[in-house]
Amino acid sequence: MKGLPEGRGTPVGLDHSVWEKVLNFIASSEEPTPYLLLDREMVRRKASVIGRGIRNSKVFYAVKAHPDREVVRFVGELGLNFEIASDGELRILESLGVSPERIISSNPVKSPGFIDQARDYGVGYFAFDSPAEVEKLAAHAPGCNVYVRLSVPNEGSEWPLSRKFGVEPDDALDLIVRARRSGLNPVGVTFHVGSQCTNIYNWSMALDKVSALWERAGEEGIDLSLLNIGGGYPIRYTREVVDIQAIEEMIDGLIFRKFPEDVEIHIEPGRAVVGDAGVMVTSVIGKARRADEDWLYLDIGVFNGLMESIGGIKYNYVVGSRARTRRWTVAGPSCDSFDVIDRDVELPEPAIGDRMLILSSGAYTVSYASEFNGFPIPKTILI
Repeated sequence: MKGLPEGRGTPVGLDHSVWEKVLNFIASSEEPTPYLLLDREMVRRKASVIGRGIRNSKVFYAVKAHPDREVVRFVGELGLNFEIASDGELRILESLGVSPERIISSNPVKSPGFIDQARDYGVGYFAFDSPAEVEKLAAHAPGCNVYVRLSVPNEGSEWPLSRKFGVEPDDALDLIVRARRSGLNPVGVTFHVGSQCTNIYNWSMALDKVSALWERAGEEGIDLSLLNIGGGYPIRYTREVVDIQAIEEMIDGLIFRKFPEDVEIHIEPGRAVVGDAGVMVTSVIGKARRADEDWLYLDIGVFNGLMESIGGIKYNYVVGSRARTRRWTVAGPSCDSFDVIDRDVELPEPAIGDRMLILSSGAYTVSYASEFNGFPIPKTILI
C-alpha cells in the first residue's frame, strides 16, 4: 500500500470504520487512481438523521451532489426522495423506476424541453422566480404545483447561491398572484441559505422573510401549504461545523411558531448526505520547487474532480509519508495554470507514486468533473 502505512492513526474528523474500509480497499485493489470511495454505512447514517428533527418533513436528495446511478439507487433504497434540475437527472431516476411522486424540481429556470419531459413522467412540483418561468410552466405543465423562490441571506455559506436565483418578498407576492391567474397552483415558498452554510442564523432570517410573505399571500386569498427549506447543511472539511440535530432543532421551533401546524416541509440535502462519506484516492505524479514555493502535483485537479476548491472549499489531505513536513502548493495534472487545488498545505513530503487521500470529497466532485486535457473522471466505488 504505497505511501499509506497501515499503522497510521485515523485522521481527525473521519470515522474510524470508514478509515479502516478505505485502507483495506486500497491494500487489496489494483484500481488505478484517481477514484472515489463512498462509504455506504456513512450515507445510511446521514440519511437516517436528516429530517428527523423537523416535523411534517420529507427529504429530497439533490441529485446534482452526486448523480452516479448506483449512488442514486442506494439513496433511494434508504427511503429518500429526489430533487432534480434537468432531463439528464430525470433519465437516471426513470432508469431506476423512481415514481414521479418522489420527485420535485427546484431549479427556478428550466428548459421547456425538460418541463415537457418532467410533466409527461408525472412530476408535479416546480420552483419558479420570474414571470418568464410562470409563462413556461403555464404553457408546458398547466395546473402544476409551483413554489416561489425567495432571496435570503447567504452570509457564512462557503458556496453562496443568493445572486443567481430568488426574488424579494414584493416580487415574490406578485409572482404568486400571477401564477394563480395563469392557471398554476401556487402551493408554497422555497429558499436556499447557501451550500455548506456554517451560519445557523441564516435559517432564522430566511424563515422570518418567508413568514411575512406567507401571511401576505393569505391576504390575497392564496393559502400556502408547502415550505421548502432547500439545502445547505454543512459537513466537516478542515474544521468543525454545527451538527444537523442542532440546526433542525432550531428550524423546527421556528417553523411551528411562525407557520400553521399542518405545513408540509421539504428539505433538499445533497452535500450532507454523501459529502463526508467520500474519500478521493489520488496519486502524487510530480514535485517541483518554483521560486519560493514547493509544488505537489496530483492525478486529480480542479477540472476532473475538485472544482469546488476554486470556490473556496478547503479539503483535508492525508499522506503516509514520515518525511519532514513542509508547505505545498497542490496542483492538478492538466496543462493549465488555473488547475491549482490549494496553497499553503502543510504535509510531510511524499514520494512520486505515493497515494494521497482527500477527505470529505463525496459531494460536488465527480458531478462537476470533465475530461479536460484527456484526464479521467474518477470512478465512484461504493464500499
